[in-house]
Amino acid sequence: MENEEWKAEKKRKKAQMAAMQALPYKVKVKRAELRAIEFIEKLDDMGLEAHVSVGGLDSIVLLMFLRKIGIDVPAISVSSLEDKSIQKVHKALGVISLAPGKPKVQILQEYGFPVISKKIAGRIDTLQHPTEKNKTVRHAIITGECGAQGHFAKNSRMKLPQKWLELFAGYENENEGVNYQIAPFLVSNKCCLYMKEMPCDRWAKEHKSRPFLGLMASEGGQREEALIEHGCN
Repeated sequence: MENEEWKAEKKRKKAQMAAMQALPYKVKVKRAELRAIEFIEKLDDMGLEAHVSVGGLDSIVLLMFLRKIGIDVPAISVSSLEDKSIQKVHKALGVISLAPGKPKVQILQEYGFPVISKKIAGRIDTLQHPTEKNKTVRHAIITGECGAQGHFAKNSRMKLPQKWLELFAGYENENEGVNYQIAPFLVSNKCCLYMKEMPCDRWAKEHKSRPFLGLMASEGGQREEALIEHGCN
């Protein structure tokens, strides 16, 4: 897809998301009900079960909504990672509690600290682990200039905010002719992967089940971008 076509498609998807968000509340609820029923029917056709992957408020609301419309499926969570008040709610709702995939201390020692946000931490992680394959991505993180995969965009959102470049991007000083600092610790966005996602994925595989996921586009960051790019219900 040419650069202008890509920009037009991105604009169209953003407009589509904005239109969905602007729908009347009753219409949104009815659409959600229809999508949930369609999802269950599709899984039935595939010989699969369904469950709800529960964390905080968004997914708890989704669980209650599904139960209200007659879809009573198991709910799973690595509840021990949530606040005590959330854990009490999970227990009251009968959420199946799973053990974390790895201890927190082990993750921090092996992979690094989940600083700032998942997106920012992932980009710092990339800078800290340079390879020939991620050379173009690292250049985009420093400068905002993307290669073919990023449609040769300039001043793209791939660039780290300047305040984080100053503190974490010193690994590219020689390559990019800059003078940034290097943090004395590793940074990673893999915390959720190993502590939450992998245990839930393992349970789903063992039970031949697929998850309902509850999240809000208004949270911004990676979630919002993913929903705009791939669509939502």
